[in-house]
Amino acid sequence: MIKVSVLYPAGAGKKFDMSYYLTSHMPMVGRKLGAAMKGMSVDEGIGTAPPGTQAPFVAVAHLMFDSLEAYGAAFAQHGADIMADVPNYTDIQPVVQISQIRM
Repeated sequence: MIKVSVLYPAGAGKKFDMSYYLTSHMPMVGRKLGAAMKGMSVDEGIGTAPPGTQAPFVAVAHLMFDSLEAYGAAFAQHGADIMADVPNYTDIQPVVQISQIRM
């Protein structure tokens, strides 16, 4: 199983509409990627350790797929629609990491 993590770095003056992200963008991602996506979660950055410092990321989305091929096929078909929605909630350039889930 693989995890596709989409990280949105925090920064002064950056826009991120968490409400839109949770109620519109991520449900659309779920509909578009359909059965190829085995699970999803969203983390909202609230700080670091020790407490009192800003989180390095405003948000991190995690999408799980059985394989890199399953992700590639689903994103090839629907990636343009998903990416076209990004300006509706943020001006942050996301960083994407694909990981092999080990535990």
